Amino acid sequence: MDGLMMDRPLLISSLIEFGARYHSKSEIVSRSVEGPIHRYSMAEANYRSKQLAQALTRLGVGKGERIATIAWNGYRHFELYFGVSGMGAVCHTINPRLFHEQIVYVINHAKDKYVFIDLTFVPLLEALAAHLPNVAGYVIMTEKEHMPETKLDNALCYEELLASENGDYTWPEFAEHTASSLCYTSGTTGNPKGVLYSHRSTVLHTFAVCAAGGAGPNTRSRYLSLVPMFHVNAWGLPYGCAMTGAKLVLPGPSYQGDAIFDLMDAEKVDKAAGVPTLWMLLLSEMQKRGRKPEGFETLVVGGSAFPASMIEAYEDKFGVNVHHAWGMTELSPIGTIGTLLPSMDVLSKEERRAIKTTQGRAVFGVEKKIVDQENNRLPEDGNAFGELLVRGLWTASSYYNDPEATAKSFTEDGWFRTGDVVTLDENGIMNVVDRSKDVIKSAGEWISSIDLENAAMGHPAIREAAVIGMPHPKWDERPLLVAVPAQGESAPTLDEVKEFLADKVAKWWLPDDLIILNELPYTATGKVSKLNLREQLKGYSFPGV
Repeated sequence: MDGLMMDRPLLISSLIEFGARYHSKSEIVSRSVEGPIHRYSMAEANYRSKQLAQALTRLGVGKGERIATIAWNGYRHFELYFGVSGMGAVCHTINPRLFHEQIVYVINHAKDKYVFIDLTFVPLLEALAAHLPNVAGYVIMTEKEHMPETKLDNALCYEELLASENGDYTWPEFAEHTASSLCYTSGTTGNPKGVLYSHRSTVLHTFAVCAAGGAGPNTRSRYLSLVPMFHVNAWGLPYGCAMTGAKLVLPGPSYQGDAIFDLMDAEKVDKAAGVPTLWMLLLSEMQKRGRKPEGFETLVVGGSAFPASMIEAYEDKFGVNVHHAWGMTELSPIGTIGTLLPSMDVLSKEERRAIKTTQGRAVFGVEKKIVDQENNRLPEDGNAFGELLVRGLWTASSYYNDPEATAKSFTEDGWFRTGDVVTLDENGIMNVVDRSKDVIKSAGEWISSIDLENAAMGHPAIREAAVIGMPHPKWDERPLLVAVPAQGESAPTLDEVKEFLADKVAKWWLPDDLIILNELPYTATGKVSKLNLREQLKGYSFPGV
């Protein structure tokens, strides 16, 4: 017997419509590409999103057609999130840091009809346009007085498009399983893979973002999203701020430590989310100024592990509460959030800090299990580790138009293989031991490159560290530590690092060699690229071997 309840579709347009109706004065503040700070209300954002939907309709964009964006975190990009999906088209956000051939690939693979671009990226698209036969036109996200001279065919001005529409538009209703947005993975190996989100999955994911145990947006939040809007829907924060009425602060193209500090300070940001590299920049600026931005209370970090030394600096020196989060493009992306349970209040500071270095607890809506190499399920006791498999309410079921990649990553019984090697404990706390391709196997035993990196980054003379397994004739693989010295510090020696690590990791985990670099290579999503690092060190052999 079915329940007697209304069956209303979960649609992205309902989020901005709700925000405009019940949080009409909530602010969206962004540093514009043109320079000045722009601010307006949620009600104005809804109105302009409707103008955008009207303009797209006039351009002949139909339901299900893909509209690409190559843009920074700004108010116009926010309007695209809602205007494109709200009318029934698909918002395809593209990471401009991808290799040029990858950008061409994803635009052609998605068959994008129009590409919306910030001023910064006009030269990029001019260089690529000849390879994009399906694109009908380009919309430059600026006003008439800033429109550049461009070689792009059918280049349109964003503000002129909107000015032609009256905003008298009713968001259409359609099935909640309709595709809403498209995001491609960073493509560290092979072509990027497309993840096609639905309205239903996005709205359900938004509930999870807002229920993130104090780390998500709420009605009184002033939230800075340093998470790029061109990657995984900015972790769902634009949708969460519309749902709750939180003030949303967007950095535009400025990601330097001083620019981040000044924006946070001026807007009295209390919560912020981003990847570790940005938090390193901000921490350096805070240390330089001897204070944190006014009102700053909560930091959410994801993308890669955050070392205990960084957590200690933020929490003990500046009083900023740090929450790890973990997710993937295929998970929309939230999978865990690092908030402590009330029962953990009795633990010592060191025990609580140890939990904070993990990726946090499971969130409702995502099921997890760990398996060994034979796909046998492993116990969730905090000790056994294996590959993490997930399924859930906002987890992809396959890749977009890519059956070969789908077959490799999705099981026949409906689980997604994450490629992460993790432990899970009885409280659902997950600790990422490594990526399956990065774990080091030495004499039949596994060494976690992540744990070793995090321990090494506690050394006062090391700013960044990466550990990779290199071939060894006796032990199969041994760990090689690659480090960037801290500013103003002399590079440490291998013996100094080993002495520092002696009481922090097992003796057989200690690195066999240390290489000092001026900088580490990064992927398009801000993670250390171990693929490039291995290529850079190709032919290396350990001393005396």
